[in-house]
Amino acid sequence: MNIFSATEENITKAAELLRSSGVVAMPTETVYGLAANVYDSKAVANIFAIKGRPTFNPLISHIAEVDFLKEYAAVDSRVLELAKKYWPGPLTFVLKRTDENPALDLVCAGLKTITVRMPNHPVALDLIKKAGVPLAAPSANASQTMSPTTAEHVYESLQDKVDMILDGGACRVGVESTIIDMTGKEVVMLRAGGVSLEELETFLSEKVLISDGNPDKPTSPGQLLKHYAPHHTFRINADKPEKGEFYIGFGDCQNANLNLSPSGNLCEAASNLFSYLHLADKHPNITGIAMAPIPNKEIGMAINDRIKRAAKK
Repeated sequence: MNIFSATEENITKAAELLRSSGVVAMPTETVYGLAANVYDSKAVANIFAIKGRPTFNPLISHIAEVDFLKEYAAVDSRVLELAKKYWPGPLTFVLKRTDENPALDLVCAGLKTITVRMPNHPVALDLIKKAGVPLAAPSANASQTMSPTTAEHVYESLQDKVDMILDGGACRVGVESTIIDMTGKEVVMLRAGGVSLEELETFLSEKVLISDGNPDKPTSPGQLLKHYAPHHTFRINADKPEKGEFYIGFGDCQNANLNLSPSGNLCEAASNLFSYLHLADKHPNITGIAMAPIPNKEIGMAINDRIKRAAKK
C-alpha cells in the first residue's frame, strides 16, 4: 500500500512531491485531505480527476500562518478575531478573494471568493510549512463517498492514484470543518462541522444565519445534495433495524451492531461516524445500514448534515 508513516523524513519527501505537481493525502483533525499546491493548476486539476469531483465545486485552501490570509483574501477585525480564537482548528472562512493570480481560478471554481482554513494537526501544519505554499485539500476519497478518517480509508477509496499517503493516525474530530461565509455584514453558516453554531453565536454575540446554498452552484464544499454516501442503502432516524440491516446506535440503544456513543456524547459520536460507516459498509451479508436518531444540536448538527446527504437517494 502507498501508505507512509508521518516521520520527519517522509513529510519532507511529501513536501518535495507537492512542489513538483504531486498529490499527497495528509491527516488533519477533521478528515484526511487530498493535498496539492494551490498555485499549481495541473496538480489541482489532478485532485478533481482523482476524486471524480465536479470542477464547479470549490476547494478549501489550507494555510499554516494567520498572516498569510492578508495576501490571499479581504480580512477585517472580525475575521482575525475568529481566526485567533479557533485556528488552528475546524473552522473555514469563505472570504472575498484579493489574489488575482489565475492559477487560483480552479481552486476557487471561478468564484470571486476563496475558502481557507488552518488545520489543527501537527503533520498537516508541518507539511504546509515544508511545501512553502498553501495546500488545496478536499477530503481524500472518491466524490460522494464516505469521508476518510484513517490512512487505510484513503487507500481503500483511491488506491495508488495518490502519490503518497501520510499516516498520522485516526482523525480526532471525525467530521469536516464548519464553513462560514464572511463576505457580508452577517455571518452565514454554509456547512455545519467541528465548531458548533452555538459556539460561534456565543463568541460573536450575534445570530449566525444558516444556508444550505445552491447545490447546482455551490459557493463552498459540502453543499451537494448527495455526499458522504456508503455503497449500501442507508436509512437514518431509525429507532430499530429492519431485517438484514446493520444498525448503528447512539446513546441508550438496543440491538445496535455498533454504537456511536453509548453515553450520548456527541463529540465521541462525530469522531466515530465515518469509521463506523466504513465498518458497516464492509460487513458481509447485510441488506443495508440504519442509524439511530442524533440530537440536532452542537456538533450533532454536523452529524445530521452528513448522514442526511449520505442517505439521499
